[in-house]
Amino acid sequence: MYVQQLEPVAGSLGLSALVATLPLVTVLVLLGGVRLKAHLAGLIGLLTAVLVAWLAFRMPLGQTLSSAAQGAAFGLFPIMWIVVNALWVYRMTVRTRHFDILRRSFGRLSGDPRIQALVVAFCFGALLEALAGFGAPVAICSVMLVALGFEPVKAAVVALVANTAPVAFGAMGAPVVTLAQVTELPLDTVASVVGRQTPLLALVVPLLLVWLVDGRRGLREAWVPALACGFAFAVGQFVASNYVSAQLADIGAALLGAGALVAVPHARRPAAEPVRAAVLTGVRSDDLDEQDPPREVLRAYAPYALIVAIFSVAQIPVVKDWLAGATQTYDWPFLDVAGPDGDPMGGNVFTWPIVSTGGTLVLLAGVCTAVVLGVHARVAVREWAATVHELRFAILTVTSVLALAYVMNLSGQAATIGHFVAAAGAGLAFLSPVLGWFGVAVSGSDTSANALFGALQVSAARESGLSPELLAAANSSGGVLGKMISPQNLTIACAAVGLAGREGDLLRKVLPWSLGLLLVMCLIVVGQSTPVLEWMLP
Repeated sequence: MYVQQLEPVAGSLGLSALVATLPLVTVLVLLGGVRLKAHLAGLIGLLTAVLVAWLAFRMPLGQTLSSAAQGAAFGLFPIMWIVVNALWVYRMTVRTRHFDILRRSFGRLSGDPRIQALVVAFCFGALLEALAGFGAPVAICSVMLVALGFEPVKAAVVALVANTAPVAFGAMGAPVVTLAQVTELPLDTVASVVGRQTPLLALVVPLLLVWLVDGRRGLREAWVPALACGFAFAVGQFVASNYVSAQLADIGAALLGAGALVAVPHARRPAAEPVRAAVLTGVRSDDLDEQDPPREVLRAYAPYALIVAIFSVAQIPVVKDWLAGATQTYDWPFLDVAGPDGDPMGGNVFTWPIVSTGGTLVLLAGVCTAVVLGVHARVAVREWAATVHELRFAILTVTSVLALAYVMNLSGQAATIGHFVAAAGAGLAFLSPVLGWFGVAVSGSDTSANALFGALQVSAARESGLSPELLAAANSSGGVLGKMISPQNLTIACAAVGLAGREGDLLRKVLPWSLGLLLVMCLIVVGQSTPVLEWMLP
Protein backbone atom coordinates (compact mmCIF):
# COMPACT_ATOMS: atom_id res chain seq x y z
CA MET A 1 0.00 0.00 0.00
CA TYR A 2 1.17 3.50 -0.87
CA VAL A 3 0.37 6.02 1.90
CA GLN A 4 0.29 9.66 0.81
CA GLN A 5 2.73 12.07 2.44
CA LEU A 6 1.98 15.76 2.81
CA GLU A 7 5.60 16.91 3.34
CA PRO A 8 7.79 14.55 1.29
CA VAL A 9 10.30 17.23 0.19
CA ALA A 10 12.75 18.06 3.02
CA GLY A 11 9.93 17.74 5.54
CA SER A 12 8.61 21.13 4.42
CA LEU A 13 5.00 21.76 3.43
CA GLY A 14 5.98 24.88 1.47
CA LEU A 15 8.71 23.16 -0.56
CA SER A 16 6.52 20.11 -1.11
CA ALA A 17 3.66 22.30 -2.36
CA LEU A 18 6.06 24.17 -4.67
CA VAL A 19 7.24 20.90 -6.23
CA ALA A 20 3.65 19.60 -6.44
CA THR A 21 2.64 22.60 -8.56
CA LEU A 22 5.19 21.77 -11.28
CA PRO A 23 2.73 19.74 -13.44
CA LEU A 24 0.12 22.52 -13.33
CA VAL A 25 2.69 25.25 -13.98
CA THR A 26 4.07 23.23 -16.87
CA VAL A 27 0.66 22.92 -18.54
CA LEU A 28 -0.29 26.56 -17.96
CA VAL A 29 3.03 27.93 -19.24
CA LEU A 30 3.03 25.70 -22.30
CA LEU A 31 -0.54 26.67 -23.14
CA GLY A 32 -0.59 30.34 -22.20
CA GLY A 33 3.05 31.34 -22.71
CA VAL A 34 4.60 29.04 -25.30
CA ARG A 35 1.17 28.57 -27.01
CA LEU A 36 1.85 24.89 -27.54
CA LYS A 37 -1.00 22.72 -28.83
CA ALA A 38 -3.27 21.64 -25.99
CA HIS A 39 -2.72 17.89 -26.51
CA LEU A 40 1.08 18.31 -26.45
CA ALA A 41 0.92 20.50 -23.34
CA GLY A 42 -1.28 17.89 -21.67
CA LEU A 43 1.10 15.05 -22.47
CA ILE A 44 4.15 16.98 -21.23
CA GLY A 45 2.25 17.98 -18.08
CA LEU A 46 1.34 14.32 -17.54
CA LEU A 47 4.99 13.29 -17.83
CA THR A 48 5.90 15.98 -15.29
CA ALA A 49 3.21 14.75 -12.88
CA VAL A 50 4.49 11.16 -13.18
CA LEU A 51 8.08 12.23 -12.45
CA VAL A 52 7.02 14.36 -9.46
CA ALA A 53 4.88 11.53 -8.05
CA TRP A 54 7.64 8.95 -8.51
CA LEU A 55 10.75 10.93 -7.56
CA ALA A 56 9.49 13.55 -5.10
CA PHE A 57 6.42 11.92 -3.51
CA ARG A 58 7.93 8.42 -3.66
CA MET A 59 4.87 6.77 -5.19
CA PRO A 60 5.94 3.44 -6.75
CA LEU A 61 6.29 3.82 -10.52
CA GLY A 62 3.84 0.98 -11.20
CA GLN A 63 1.12 2.61 -9.09
CA THR A 64 1.87 6.00 -10.65
CA LEU A 65 1.38 4.64 -14.16
CA SER A 66 -1.72 2.73 -13.06
CA SER A 67 -3.30 5.91 -11.67
CA ALA A 68 -2.55 7.68 -14.97
CA ALA A 69 -4.19 4.83 -16.87
CA GLN A 70 -7.32 5.09 -14.73
CA GLY A 71 -7.54 8.83 -15.38
CA ALA A 72 -7.16 8.25 -19.13
CA ALA A 73 -9.87 5.59 -19.01
CA PHE A 74 -12.23 8.02 -17.29
CA GLY A 75 -11.40 10.63 -19.93
CA LEU A 76 -12.43 8.20 -22.66
CA PHE A 77 -15.48 6.87 -20.86
CA PRO A 78 -17.74 8.58 -19.99
CA ILE A 79 -16.36 12.04 -20.91
CA MET A 80 -15.34 11.76 -24.58
CA TRP A 81 -17.92 9.02 -25.15
CA ILE A 82 -20.55 11.73 -24.60
CA VAL A 83 -18.87 14.31 -26.82
CA VAL A 84 -18.26 11.95 -29.75
CA ASN A 85 -21.84 10.71 -29.87
CA ALA A 86 -23.34 14.20 -29.47
CA LEU A 87 -21.28 15.64 -32.32
CA TRP A 88 -22.14 12.58 -34.41
CA VAL A 89 -25.82 13.54 -34.14
CA TYR A 90 -24.98 17.08 -35.24
CA ARG A 91 -22.93 15.84 -38.23
CA MET A 92 -25.86 13.75 -39.45
CA THR A 93 -28.15 16.81 -39.38
CA VAL A 94 -25.59 18.76 -41.41
CA ARG A 95 -25.21 15.93 -43.93
CA THR A 96 -28.97 15.70 -44.53
CA ARG A 97 -29.27 19.54 -44.63
CA HIS A 98 -31.73 19.49 -41.76
CA PHE A 99 -29.41 21.80 -39.84
CA ASP A 100 -30.01 24.47 -42.53
CA ILE A 101 -33.75 23.98 -42.09
CA LEU A 102 -33.33 24.45 -38.34
CA ARG A 103 -31.36 27.65 -38.93
CA ARG A 104 -34.09 29.05 -41.20
CA SER A 105 -36.72 28.10 -38.64
CA PHE A 106 -34.93 30.12 -35.96
CA GLY A 107 -34.72 33.07 -38.33
CA ARG A 108 -38.50 33.04 -38.75
CA LEU A 109 -39.25 32.95 -35.01
CA SER A 110 -38.69 36.70 -34.78
CA GLY A 111 -37.74 39.53 -37.08
CA ASP A 112 -35.97 41.34 -34.23
CA PRO A 113 -32.19 40.69 -34.33
CA ARG A 114 -31.96 41.17 -30.56
CA ILE A 115 -34.44 38.33 -30.05
CA GLN A 116 -32.66 36.26 -32.70
CA ALA A 117 -29.46 36.61 -30.68
CA LEU A 118 -31.24 35.28 -27.59
CA VAL A 119 -32.84 32.38 -29.48
CA VAL A 120 -29.70 31.32 -31.32
CA ALA A 121 -26.78 32.22 -29.03
CA PHE A 122 -28.37 31.78 -25.60
CA CYS A 123 -31.12 29.15 -25.94
CA PHE A 124 -29.92 27.03 -28.86
CA GLY A 125 -26.32 27.57 -27.76
CA ALA A 126 -27.23 26.19 -24.33
CA LEU A 127 -28.82 23.15 -25.97
CA LEU A 128 -25.66 22.56 -28.01
CA GLU A 129 -23.56 23.00 -24.87
CA ALA A 130 -25.76 20.46 -23.11
CA LEU A 131 -25.26 17.93 -25.89
CA ALA A 132 -21.65 18.47 -26.92
CA GLY A 133 -19.80 21.44 -25.42
CA PHE A 134 -16.07 21.73 -26.18
CA GLY A 135 -16.44 24.72 -28.54
CA ALA A 136 -19.36 23.41 -30.61
CA PRO A 137 -21.89 26.07 -29.43
CA VAL A 138 -19.58 28.98 -30.28
CA ALA A 139 -18.73 27.62 -33.73
CA ILE A 140 -22.29 26.74 -34.71
CA CYS A 141 -24.10 29.75 -33.21
CA SER A 142 -21.68 32.33 -34.59
CA VAL A 143 -22.13 30.89 -38.10
CA MET A 144 -25.92 30.98 -37.70
CA LEU A 145 -25.84 34.61 -36.55
CA VAL A 146 -23.71 35.65 -39.52
CA ALA A 147 -26.18 33.89 -41.83
CA LEU A 148 -28.97 35.92 -40.19
CA GLY A 149 -27.14 39.14 -41.11
CA PHE A 150 -25.01 39.88 -38.03
CA GLU A 151 -21.63 41.50 -38.58
CA PRO A 152 -18.94 38.79 -38.00
CA VAL A 153 -17.24 40.39 -34.98
CA LYS A 154 -20.57 41.04 -33.25
CA ALA A 155 -21.74 37.50 -34.02
CA ALA A 156 -18.57 36.03 -32.49
CA VAL A 157 -18.74 38.24 -29.38
CA VAL A 158 -22.42 37.42 -28.77
CA ALA A 159 -21.75 33.67 -29.17
CA LEU A 160 -18.77 33.81 -26.80
CA VAL A 161 -20.55 35.75 -24.04
CA ALA A 162 -23.67 33.58 -24.33
CA ASN A 163 -21.55 30.46 -23.76
CA THR A 164 -21.32 30.95 -19.99
CA ALA A 165 -24.34 30.00 -17.87
CA PRO A 166 -24.78 26.50 -19.38
CA VAL A 167 -21.09 25.47 -19.35
CA ALA A 168 -20.99 23.82 -15.91
CA PHE A 169 -23.62 21.27 -17.01
CA GLY A 170 -22.40 20.98 -20.60
CA ALA A 171 -21.71 17.76 -22.52
CA MET A 172 -24.41 15.94 -20.53
CA GLY A 173 -23.00 17.13 -17.21
CA ALA A 174 -19.37 16.17 -17.97
CA PRO A 175 -17.82 19.00 -15.86
CA VAL A 176 -19.80 18.19 -12.70
CA VAL A 177 -19.43 14.43 -13.27
CA THR A 178 -15.65 14.92 -13.47
CA LEU A 179 -15.71 17.20 -10.43
CA ALA A 180 -17.56 14.59 -8.37
CA GLN A 181 -15.18 11.87 -9.54
CA VAL A 182 -11.91 13.65 -8.69
CA THR A 183 -13.17 15.08 -5.38
CA GLU A 184 -14.99 11.90 -4.28
CA LEU A 185 -18.03 14.04 -3.41
CA PRO A 186 -21.55 12.84 -4.31
CA LEU A 187 -22.56 13.98 -7.80
CA ASP A 188 -26.02 15.05 -6.63
CA THR A 189 -24.53 17.28 -3.94
CA VAL A 190 -21.98 18.94 -6.24
CA ALA A 191 -24.57 19.49 -8.98
CA SER A 192 -27.01 20.90 -6.44
CA VAL A 193 -24.56 23.58 -5.24
CA VAL A 194 -23.49 24.50 -8.79
CA GLY A 195 -27.21 24.75 -9.57
CA ARG A 196 -27.51 27.44 -6.90
CA GLN A 197 -24.73 29.55 -8.40
CA THR A 198 -24.80 29.51 -12.22
CA PRO A 199 -28.57 30.24 -12.51
CA LEU A 200 -27.76 33.68 -11.09
CA LEU A 201 -25.58 34.26 -14.17
CA ALA A 202 -28.50 33.23 -16.38
CA LEU A 203 -30.49 36.18 -15.05
CA VAL A 204 -27.81 38.61 -16.22
CA VAL A 205 -26.43 37.16 -19.47
CA PRO A 206 -29.55 37.66 -21.70
CA LEU A 207 -29.68 41.33 -20.65
CA LEU A 208 -25.99 41.62 -21.47
CA LEU A 209 -26.58 40.05 -24.89
CA VAL A 210 -29.24 42.57 -25.96
CA TRP A 211 -26.86 45.31 -24.79
CA LEU A 212 -24.08 43.86 -26.94
CA VAL A 213 -26.39 43.63 -29.96
CA ASP A 214 -28.00 47.07 -29.78
CA GLY A 215 -26.59 49.06 -26.85
CA ARG A 216 -28.84 51.08 -24.57
CA ARG A 217 -31.68 51.02 -27.06
CA GLY A 218 -31.59 47.23 -27.11
CA LEU A 219 -31.71 47.05 -23.32
CA ARG A 220 -34.50 49.62 -23.14
CA GLU A 221 -36.67 47.97 -25.78
CA ALA A 222 -35.91 44.26 -25.27
CA TRP A 223 -35.34 43.92 -21.53
CA VAL A 224 -38.71 42.23 -20.94
CA PRO A 225 -38.15 39.21 -23.25
CA ALA A 226 -34.50 39.05 -22.17
CA LEU A 227 -35.44 38.93 -18.49
CA ALA A 228 -38.22 36.40 -19.13
CA CYS A 229 -35.79 34.18 -21.03
CA GLY A 230 -33.10 34.43 -18.32
CA PHE A 231 -35.54 33.83 -15.48
CA ALA A 232 -37.05 30.74 -17.14
CA PHE A 233 -33.58 29.40 -17.93
CA ALA A 234 -32.44 29.97 -14.34
CA VAL A 235 -35.49 28.22 -12.89
CA GLY A 236 -35.06 25.27 -15.26
CA GLN A 237 -31.38 24.87 -14.45
CA PHE A 238 -31.98 25.12 -10.70
CA VAL A 239 -34.86 22.64 -10.64
CA ALA A 240 -33.19 20.07 -12.92
CA SER A 241 -29.79 20.17 -11.18
CA ASN A 242 -31.31 19.95 -7.70
CA TYR A 243 -34.29 17.64 -8.15
CA VAL A 244 -34.06 15.82 -11.49
CA SER A 245 -30.67 15.18 -13.12
CA ALA A 246 -27.45 17.09 -13.74
CA GLN A 247 -27.41 15.66 -17.28
CA LEU A 248 -30.79 17.27 -18.05
CA ALA A 249 -30.08 20.65 -16.42
CA ASP A 250 -29.10 22.56 -19.56
CA ILE A 251 -31.57 20.78 -21.83
CA GLY A 252 -34.50 21.68 -19.62
CA ALA A 253 -33.21 25.20 -19.05
CA ALA A 254 -32.68 25.85 -22.78
CA LEU A 255 -36.18 24.64 -23.68
CA LEU A 256 -37.82 26.65 -20.89
CA GLY A 257 -35.84 29.75 -21.84
CA ALA A 258 -36.84 29.45 -25.49
CA GLY A 259 -40.46 28.82 -24.53
CA ALA A 260 -40.58 31.89 -22.30
CA LEU A 261 -38.97 34.01 -25.00
CA VAL A 262 -41.47 32.97 -27.66
CA ALA A 263 -44.37 33.45 -25.23
CA VAL A 264 -43.59 37.15 -24.73
CA PRO A 265 -45.70 39.05 -27.33
CA HIS A 266 -43.00 41.69 -27.80
CA ALA A 267 -40.53 39.04 -28.96
CA ARG A 268 -42.67 38.02 -31.94
CA ARG A 269 -42.89 41.51 -33.43
CA PRO A 270 -40.34 42.56 -36.07
CA ALA A 271 -37.92 45.25 -35.02
CA ALA A 272 -38.20 48.75 -36.44
CA GLU A 273 -36.21 49.21 -39.64
CA PRO A 274 -33.66 51.61 -38.04
CA VAL A 275 -32.86 48.91 -35.49
CA ARG A 276 -32.42 46.25 -38.15
CA ALA A 277 -30.27 48.59 -40.25
CA ALA A 278 -28.07 49.42 -37.26
CA VAL A 279 -27.66 45.85 -36.04
CA LEU A 280 -27.69 43.74 -39.20
CA THR A 281 -24.71 45.28 -40.95
CA GLY A 282 -23.58 41.93 -42.34
CA VAL A 283 -24.84 40.01 -45.38
CA ARG A 284 -27.86 37.76 -44.89
CA SER A 285 -27.73 34.23 -46.25
CA ASP A 286 -29.56 33.89 -49.55
CA ASP A 287 -31.60 30.89 -48.39
CA LEU A 288 -33.26 32.53 -45.36
CA ASP A 289 -36.47 33.24 -47.27
CA GLU A 290 -36.75 29.69 -48.54
CA GLN A 291 -39.91 27.95 -47.34
CA ASP A 292 -39.44 24.48 -45.88
CA PRO A 293 -42.17 21.82 -45.76
CA PRO A 294 -43.60 21.45 -42.23
CA ARG A 295 -42.68 17.76 -42.27
CA GLU A 296 -38.99 18.61 -42.86
CA VAL A 297 -39.06 21.25 -40.13
CA LEU A 298 -40.31 18.63 -37.68
CA ARG A 299 -37.56 16.25 -38.79
CA ALA A 300 -35.00 19.03 -38.21
CA TYR A 301 -36.12 19.36 -34.59
CA ALA A 302 -36.43 15.58 -34.13
CA PRO A 303 -32.82 14.79 -33.05
CA TYR A 304 -33.02 17.18 -30.10
CA ALA A 305 -36.51 16.03 -29.18
CA LEU A 306 -35.28 12.42 -29.23
CA ILE A 307 -32.39 13.22 -26.88
CA VAL A 308 -34.70 15.01 -24.45
CA ALA A 309 -37.21 12.14 -24.58
CA ILE A 310 -34.62 9.39 -24.07
CA PHE A 311 -32.93 11.17 -21.17
CA SER A 312 -36.30 11.90 -19.58
CA VAL A 313 -37.33 8.25 -19.78
CA ALA A 314 -33.95 7.27 -18.33
CA GLN A 315 -34.76 9.31 -15.20
CA ILE A 316 -37.93 7.32 -14.41
CA PRO A 317 -37.00 5.44 -11.20
CA VAL A 318 -37.79 1.96 -12.56
CA VAL A 319 -35.87 2.58 -15.78
CA LYS A 320 -33.03 4.29 -13.93
CA ASP A 321 -32.61 1.30 -11.61
CA TRP A 322 -32.70 -1.10 -14.55
CA LEU A 323 -30.02 0.85 -16.43
CA ALA A 324 -27.90 1.13 -13.30
CA GLY A 325 -28.01 -2.66 -12.95
CA ALA A 326 -25.59 -2.91 -15.87
CA THR A 327 -22.98 -0.82 -14.05
CA GLN A 328 -19.73 -2.70 -13.49
CA THR A 329 -17.36 -2.08 -10.58
CA TYR A 330 -13.74 -3.24 -10.66
CA ASP A 331 -10.77 -3.20 -8.34
CA TRP A 332 -8.34 -1.18 -10.43
CA PRO A 333 -5.18 -3.27 -11.00
CA PHE A 334 -1.79 -2.33 -9.52
CA LEU A 335 -3.31 0.42 -7.38
CA ASP A 336 -3.53 0.41 -3.59
CA VAL A 337 -3.48 3.94 -2.16
CA ALA A 338 -4.30 5.33 1.26
CA GLY A 339 -4.63 8.97 2.29
CA PRO A 340 -2.37 10.62 4.89
CA ASP A 341 -4.73 9.34 7.58
CA GLY A 342 -4.37 5.74 6.35
CA ASP A 343 -7.89 5.41 4.93
CA PRO A 344 -8.12 3.77 1.46
CA MET A 345 -8.65 6.15 -1.48
CA GLY A 346 -11.66 5.86 -3.79
CA GLY A 347 -9.34 5.57 -6.78
CA ASN A 348 -8.67 1.95 -5.88
CA VAL A 349 -12.06 1.09 -7.39
CA PHE A 350 -13.24 1.89 -10.94
CA THR A 351 -16.95 2.17 -11.76
CA TRP A 352 -18.08 1.65 -15.36
CA PRO A 353 -21.70 2.74 -16.01
CA ILE A 354 -21.97 0.97 -19.35
CA VAL A 355 -25.61 1.70 -20.22
CA SER A 356 -26.74 4.45 -17.85
CA THR A 357 -24.02 6.91 -18.84
CA GLY A 358 -25.02 9.92 -20.93
CA GLY A 359 -22.90 8.92 -23.92
CA THR A 360 -24.72 5.63 -24.38
CA LEU A 361 -28.10 7.36 -24.19
CA VAL A 362 -26.95 9.89 -26.80
CA LEU A 363 -25.76 6.99 -28.96
CA LEU A 364 -29.26 5.51 -28.79
CA ALA A 365 -30.70 8.90 -29.74
CA GLY A 366 -28.24 9.00 -32.64
CA VAL A 367 -29.43 5.67 -33.94
CA CYS A 368 -33.04 6.90 -33.77
CA THR A 369 -31.96 10.14 -35.48
CA ALA A 370 -30.42 8.20 -38.36
CA VAL A 371 -33.74 6.40 -38.84
CA VAL A 372 -35.84 9.58 -38.67
CA LEU A 373 -33.57 11.54 -41.02
CA GLY A 374 -33.20 8.65 -43.44
CA VAL A 375 -29.43 8.21 -43.00
CA HIS A 376 -28.27 4.82 -44.29
CA ALA A 377 -26.55 2.64 -41.69
CA ARG A 378 -23.30 2.58 -43.67
CA VAL A 379 -23.30 6.40 -43.95
CA ALA A 380 -24.10 6.78 -40.23
CA VAL A 381 -21.15 4.56 -39.30
CA ARG A 382 -18.87 6.56 -41.60
CA GLU A 383 -20.03 9.79 -39.97
CA TRP A 384 -19.33 8.35 -36.51
CA ALA A 385 -15.80 7.38 -37.57
CA ALA A 386 -15.30 10.83 -39.10
CA THR A 387 -16.41 12.40 -35.81
CA VAL A 388 -13.79 10.40 -33.91
CA HIS A 389 -11.15 11.49 -36.42
CA GLU A 390 -12.21 15.13 -36.12
CA LEU A 391 -11.97 14.96 -32.33
CA ARG A 392 -8.72 12.97 -32.18
CA PHE A 393 -6.68 15.82 -30.67
CA ALA A 394 -9.47 16.76 -28.25
CA ILE A 395 -9.61 13.12 -27.14
CA LEU A 396 -5.85 13.11 -26.56
CA THR A 397 -6.06 16.40 -24.65
CA VAL A 398 -8.87 15.30 -22.33
CA THR A 399 -7.36 11.87 -21.60
CA SER A 400 -3.93 13.35 -20.84
CA VAL A 401 -5.38 16.06 -18.56
CA LEU A 402 -7.54 13.52 -16.71
CA ALA A 403 -4.52 11.21 -16.38
CA LEU A 404 -2.50 14.12 -14.97
CA ALA A 405 -5.29 14.95 -12.50
CA TYR A 406 -5.50 11.35 -11.26
CA VAL A 407 -1.73 11.13 -10.76
CA MET A 408 -1.74 14.38 -8.78
CA ASN A 409 -4.75 13.34 -6.70
CA LEU A 410 -3.64 9.78 -5.89
CA SER A 411 0.03 10.60 -5.29
CA GLY A 412 -0.91 13.30 -2.76
CA GLN A 413 0.24 16.32 -4.79
CA ALA A 414 -3.24 17.90 -4.74
CA ALA A 415 -3.58 17.31 -0.99
CA THR A 416 -0.22 18.95 -0.31
CA ILE A 417 -1.13 22.03 -2.38
CA GLY A 418 -4.52 22.13 -0.68
CA HIS A 419 -3.01 22.14 2.80
CA PHE A 420 -0.65 24.94 1.78
CA VAL A 421 -3.35 27.06 0.10
CA ALA A 422 -5.62 26.63 3.13
CA ALA A 423 -3.53 29.30 4.83
CA ALA A 424 -5.61 31.83 2.87
CA GLY A 425 -8.40 31.10 5.37
CA ALA A 426 -11.64 32.95 4.72
CA GLY A 427 -10.08 34.62 1.65
CA LEU A 428 -10.13 31.22 0.00
CA ALA A 429 -13.86 31.62 -0.71
CA PHE A 430 -13.13 34.69 -2.86
CA LEU A 431 -10.15 33.10 -4.64
CA SER A 432 -11.87 29.77 -5.33
CA PRO A 433 -13.85 30.89 -8.43
CA VAL A 434 -10.74 32.73 -9.70
CA LEU A 435 -8.81 29.45 -9.73
CA GLY A 436 -11.53 27.78 -11.81
CA TRP A 437 -11.71 30.82 -14.11
CA PHE A 438 -7.96 30.69 -14.66
CA GLY A 439 -8.03 26.96 -15.35
CA VAL A 440 -10.73 27.28 -18.01
CA ALA A 441 -9.14 30.38 -19.53
CA VAL A 442 -5.99 28.36 -20.14
CA SER A 443 -7.40 24.90 -20.90
CA GLY A 444 -10.62 25.96 -22.66
CA SER A 445 -12.60 23.34 -20.75
CA ASP A 446 -14.53 23.41 -17.48
CA THR A 447 -14.11 19.63 -17.39
CA SER A 448 -10.33 19.94 -17.55
CA ALA A 449 -10.24 22.75 -14.97
CA ASN A 450 -12.34 20.66 -12.56
CA ALA A 451 -10.01 17.71 -13.09
CA LEU A 452 -6.97 19.89 -12.42
CA PHE A 453 -8.19 21.90 -9.42
CA GLY A 454 -11.23 20.07 -7.99
CA ALA A 455 -9.37 17.93 -5.47
CA LEU A 456 -7.15 20.86 -4.53
CA GLN A 457 -10.21 23.00 -3.74
CA VAL A 458 -11.72 20.29 -1.54
CA SER A 459 -8.45 19.69 0.30
CA ALA A 460 -7.98 23.42 0.95
CA ALA A 461 -11.61 23.79 2.07
CA ARG A 462 -11.29 21.02 4.65
CA GLU A 463 -8.10 22.52 6.05
CA SER A 464 -9.57 26.02 6.29
CA GLY A 465 -12.93 24.96 7.73
CA LEU A 466 -14.98 25.93 4.67
CA SER A 467 -17.53 23.74 2.91
CA PRO A 468 -15.80 21.32 0.47
CA GLU A 469 -18.96 21.18 -1.65
CA LEU A 470 -19.08 24.99 -1.89
CA LEU A 471 -15.48 25.43 -3.05
CA ALA A 472 -15.67 22.46 -5.42
CA ALA A 473 -18.77 23.99 -7.01
CA ALA A 474 -17.14 27.44 -7.06
CA ASN A 475 -14.31 26.00 -9.15
CA SER A 476 -16.81 24.97 -11.82
CA SER A 477 -19.03 28.06 -11.56
CA GLY A 478 -16.08 30.44 -11.74
CA GLY A 479 -14.65 28.39 -14.58
CA VAL A 480 -17.61 29.02 -16.88
CA LEU A 481 -16.62 32.70 -17.04
CA GLY A 482 -13.17 31.84 -18.35
CA LYS A 483 -14.62 30.04 -21.36
CA MET A 484 -15.16 33.21 -23.42
CA ILE A 485 -11.50 34.26 -23.15
CA SER A 486 -9.83 30.87 -23.63
CA PRO A 487 -7.52 30.82 -26.67
CA GLN A 488 -9.26 27.71 -28.00
CA ASN A 489 -12.71 29.30 -27.96
CA LEU A 490 -11.42 32.56 -29.42
CA THR A 491 -9.75 30.65 -32.26
CA ILE A 492 -12.92 28.62 -32.89
CA ALA A 493 -15.02 31.78 -33.03
CA CYS A 494 -12.64 33.55 -35.41
CA ALA A 495 -12.38 30.54 -37.71
CA ALA A 496 -16.17 30.11 -37.79
CA VAL A 497 -16.90 33.67 -38.97
CA GLY A 498 -13.85 34.20 -41.20
CA LEU A 499 -11.79 36.36 -38.85
CA ALA A 500 -8.68 34.19 -38.59
CA GLY A 501 -5.86 36.06 -36.87
CA ARG A 502 -8.14 38.54 -35.07
CA GLU A 503 -8.36 36.65 -31.77
CA GLY A 504 -6.83 39.67 -30.02
CA ASP A 505 -9.69 41.91 -31.16
CA LEU A 506 -12.25 39.49 -29.76
CA LEU A 507 -10.32 39.11 -26.51
CA ARG A 508 -10.35 42.87 -25.92
CA LYS A 509 -14.12 42.95 -26.43
CA VAL A 510 -15.04 40.05 -24.14
CA LEU A 511 -12.39 40.33 -21.39
CA PRO A 512 -14.14 43.16 -19.45
CA TRP A 513 -17.38 41.13 -19.36
CA SER A 514 -15.52 38.01 -18.26
CA LEU A 515 -13.83 39.87 -15.39
CA GLY A 516 -17.00 41.69 -14.36
CA LEU A 517 -19.08 38.51 -14.17
CA LEU A 518 -16.22 36.74 -12.36
CA LEU A 519 -16.30 39.43 -9.66
CA VAL A 520 -20.05 38.84 -9.27
CA MET A 521 -19.47 35.08 -8.89
CA CYS A 522 -16.69 35.64 -6.32
CA LEU A 523 -19.03 37.81 -4.23
CA ILE A 524 -21.77 35.16 -4.49
CA VAL A 525 -19.42 32.44 -3.21
CA VAL A 526 -18.14 34.66 -0.40
CA GLY A 527 -21.74 35.35 0.60
CA GLN A 528 -22.59 31.63 0.50
CA SER A 529 -19.62 30.91 2.80
CA THR A 530 -21.10 33.26 5.43
CA PRO A 531 -24.52 33.55 7.10
CA VAL A 532 -25.43 36.25 4.55
CA LEU A 533 -26.17 33.76 1.74
CA GLU A 534 -25.58 30.46 3.51
CA TRP A 535 -29.35 29.81 3.30
CA MET A 536 -28.94 29.29 -0.46
CA LEU A 537 -26.97 26.07 -0.01
CA PRO A 538 -28.65 22.66 0.29
